[in-house]
Amino acid sequence: MAVAFYNLSDPTDSLLINANEEFHAASTMKVPVMIELFKQQKEGKLNLEDSILLKNEFKSIVDSSLYSMQVTMDSDSVIYSQIGTTIALKDLMYNMITLSSNLATNVLIELVGAKNTTATMRNLGADKIEVLRGVEDTKAYELGMSNTTTAKDLMLIMKAIAENTAGTKENCDEMVAIMKEQEFNSIIPFFLPENVSVAHKTGSITGVHHDAGIVYLPDGRSYVLVLLSKNLSDYDMATEQLAGLSKTIYDYVVGEK
Repeated sequence: MAVAFYNLSDPTDSLLINANEEFHAASTMKVPVMIELFKQQKEGKLNLEDSILLKNEFKSIVDSSLYSMQVTMDSDSVIYSQIGTTIALKDLMYNMITLSSNLATNVLIELVGAKNTTATMRNLGADKIEVLRGVEDTKAYELGMSNTTTAKDLMLIMKAIAENTAGTKENCDEMVAIMKEQEFNSIIPFFLPENVSVAHKTGSITGVHHDAGIVYLPDGRSYVLVLLSKNLSDYDMATEQLAGLSKTIYDYVVGEK
C-alpha cells in the first residue's frame, strides 16, 4: 500500500507512506489525460466541443499492430453502441472519468498523445508517473510496458487541480466538477458523511485498487488523499480497509479544526 495526504488548508500538514513506490496506474492515469485535453484546447490544438468518429481499432505501442477493446472488459458498455458515429470530445472525457470508459480513454490518448501527457505531468512536478499507452494493449503489457504512478505524483496532480495550476481556473473547476460525478465510490467517499464532497478517480485491475482525489469539507477546508494498493489477495476486504483509512484521515482532519 501507499498513502499520500496533503492538507490544502494547512500546507504544513501532510503524510507520505511508501509514496515513492511504483504502482500500476490502472485508471488513475485517466486524470492526466483529462489535464492534457484541457491544455491542448488552451493551445488551440483541439476544441472539446468538437466531435470525433468513435472507432474501436488502436495500434499497439510495441509494433503498431491493431487491437480492439472488448465490451465485456469495460465498465462503460453503453458507449460501444455508438461505434461508427461521431461523439463530442467533452462527452468522451466525461465518460473516461465518471464511468472509467476504456474505449473513450483510448480514443483520447491517441488524440493527445501519451508522451505529451507524461511531459505535462513532469511540468506539474510529477516526476515518476508514466503514461505510455492506452488500455488493453496486450503486447505492451506482456513486455512489462504499463502505465505506472506513485502516490506522491498523484497527490501532486490532484493538488495542482485543486490549486488551479493544472490549467486555467475555469478548466480546473471543470475537472473538479467532472470528478465529483464519479460513479465508483467504494474507497475515499464510502464511509464519509453525505455533506462531504469528493472529486476523485479510482483505478482497478486484478489485485490492484486505487483511489485519488480531493476531499471538500462543508466548512470550506479541503485535502488531497491518494490510496494505492497492489498484490491484493482479498479484493473486497482490501477495498473496505482502504475506505476505512479514508475515514481515519477524515476524522483526523475534522479533529484538527
